[in-house]
Amino acid sequence: MTCLKHTLPNGLQLIAECYSDAYTLGIGFFVRAGSRDEPAELAGVSHFLEHMAFKGTPTMTAEEVNLAFDRIGAAYNAFTGEDATVYFAAVLPEFQEAACRLLAELMRPVFPPDEFDREKQVILEEIRMYLDEPPFGADDLCRAKFFAGHPLGRSVLGSTASVEAIGVEQMRAYHRRRYAPNNMVLAAAGRVDFDALVRQAEAFCGGWESWDEDRMLHPLEPAYGFHLSPKPSASHEYLIQMSEGPSGYSKERFAAQLLAAVVGDDSGSRLFWEFVDSGLADSASLAFSEHEDAGVFTLTLSCAEELFSDNLERLRKLIRGLETDGITEEELQRAKRKIFTRTVLAGERPRNRLFSLGLEWLLFQSYQSVQEKLRLVEAVTLEDVNRLIQRYPLSCHATVAAGSWEAIQ
Repeated sequence: MTCLKHTLPNGLQLIAECYSDAYTLGIGFFVRAGSRDEPAELAGVSHFLEHMAFKGTPTMTAEEVNLAFDRIGAAYNAFTGEDATVYFAAVLPEFQEAACRLLAELMRPVFPPDEFDREKQVILEEIRMYLDEPPFGADDLCRAKFFAGHPLGRSVLGSTASVEAIGVEQMRAYHRRRYAPNNMVLAAAGRVDFDALVRQAEAFCGGWESWDEDRMLHPLEPAYGFHLSPKPSASHEYLIQMSEGPSGYSKERFAAQLLAAVVGDDSGSRLFWEFVDSGLADSASLAFSEHEDAGVFTLTLSCAEELFSDNLERLRKLIRGLETDGITEEELQRAKRKIFTRTVLAGERPRNRLFSLGLEWLLFQSYQSVQEKLRLVEAVTLEDVNRLIQRYPLSCHATVAAGSWEAIQ
């Protein structure tokens, strides 16, 4: 396995993890454009733009784009988050050039007015569905409360009001700034012909114009508190809690990953045994996510209305016990083995490995092989995790409870 890098004169960075024994390759453009980069009046534009990228290019209609991907048997898609928008495809090695060309086409959409208006309605319906399904927008509300004005508190979808107000020329201007080549990474993993990839990038992307657009990073000053989000029609109650964690630049992020596995993994964790296995809740989990200037633990729980109050008290006791006694060596070793397995399994599939490779290089200019990730996780000690628990206590959190008014009161 070899990691190779190259930068075009216009600033587009290429990174590839090449292994000749792979049967497929994953390739994608990683754009430094997410909800955190949007001005308030354009909330949701990054996600809207992602949809519009598939609606026509200077040389292809929307139908031709999709047919071209189908002809090469590509598994392709895109997604938008707080930090980035990603367009990717998994193909057989002989279709590397075709996949690169098609993905490059998507980076230069033409925003046809009829498609723009039609897709805006799709986005608005997506927002309405999101608010009408569990947990009824409680996660976005909790994020906004916790980040308290920080750019990471912005919703990826935006609001119906903000999306309705976005005009096509506003989207063009945003695209020109954020989709500049010096604000993007072209990444590939698997059976990659890197020399050919460089030539293809030069041919398909070399003429793109650079733009001086940076991202402002902000120190996190989280806000804590309990917030109610009534939903009378809900059959269950939903709890979202967000607590501060280390940023993606911190070495403590590996201890944070292990802590999340011990406390809130989907099987064998403290939350699992306390709530799910006992039948007290449908789901209970703790996840850790890292960003350039912040990290966050997100705890979620859903249960029947009549169990909600007692479950809240159980959760408080569980967190108090964690902060008083820490975790055990046995729990740490179990968590390590889980993360080892997941890391290796993800590394065996080029498309999965692509996401880790591209996002880490885009956001942190960092490359870590699978073996290096395993070494860093293995190096975490029990003292490291228990020290993290004290530095980033889960008892300090923003909480949103969503459900029937009687239960959440």
